[in-house]
Amino acid sequence: MKLLYAIQGTGNGHLSRSLEIVPLLQQMADVDILISGTQVDLQLPFPVKYRFNGFGFIFGKSGGVDIWKTFYKASFRKFLKEVNKVPVEEYDLVINDFEPVSAWACYVKNKPCIGLSHQAAVLSEDVPKPDESDMIGKLILKNYAPTTSQYGFHFRRFDENIFTPVIRKQVREQKITDKGHYTVYLPAYDDKRLIERLSEFKDVEWDVFSKHNKRVSKHKNVSIQPINNEKFVKSVAQSAGVLCGAGFETPAEALFLGKKLLVIPMKGQYEQQLNAAALKAMGVPVIKSLKPKHNETIQNWLESGKVIGVDYPDNTKQVLELVINRHYHPVTSAPLMQRV
Repeated sequence: MKLLYAIQGTGNGHLSRSLEIVPLLQQMADVDILISGTQVDLQLPFPVKYRFNGFGFIFGKSGGVDIWKTFYKASFRKFLKEVNKVPVEEYDLVINDFEPVSAWACYVKNKPCIGLSHQAAVLSEDVPKPDESDMIGKLILKNYAPTTSQYGFHFRRFDENIFTPVIRKQVREQKITDKGHYTVYLPAYDDKRLIERLSEFKDVEWDVFSKHNKRVSKHKNVSIQPINNEKFVKSVAQSAGVLCGAGFETPAEALFLGKKLLVIPMKGQYEQQLNAAALKAMGVPVIKSLKPKHNETIQNWLESGKVIGVDYPDNTKQVLELVINRHYHPVTSAPLMQRV
């Protein structure tokens, strides 16, 4: 079986998941990898056959997606050229992790495209929804990377096609301790704002991982360091808690490691609003921004925040087998007597 696995390359969440999924797929099929997106920090241990700009979102520096920069950097003409370049018709199966180029190539060429992503889960009618609806955000989520069948990963199994998160082996094997610091990953905020706000909580050591800085620095009780996968995972495993955006992989890994969690959903990102609603339903505190009016919530979390118990078994292989068995139908020659 020849299989194309397409991965969204904006941020690190999809690529983190691919570190577990790709080796398992390689045991089951002849796999080619496609990545689109320009904001990638992880080094991948497997070859990538297709790399495209795609249509990724650009993080801002004040808590949200930079919509203007996103559209300024986007080239629809270039995107259409990339769509036409992908030979999806040459593959027996296309599995898509919210990646737009291959998804639209399948749509144009009338090729089945199997969605296996967190985004497929958040669109389910059975998952918690935020108080305020976002019709534009929902429209983008539904049409950004169209698929013909959907399987999702979420914080809980909200329906039969939703599975618990893929937790990397690297995370599963961490030695869990509590050295008292708090790990921070808020890529939509710049370092200046993080230092200004976090330093107000003077009795706390903050370990901040930044997309906006390439050097290690220390400012009062706030340490800043560039994104480094191994250091980040170790920091989380040794932390007292995690302050992060309402993405998927980082909160899921923090919950798995038994760390108390506080999330700030990114402005202009409907998916993160949906994630925040799901986490809030589980008992995870959610704040809208880092503004001073949320200081009391942060302080309460620091002093008396609770760990939310979860059960995330290592069942990624079974999920992949289920998807492939349902959607790969090899054409075989009919038996001799049947042909006669």
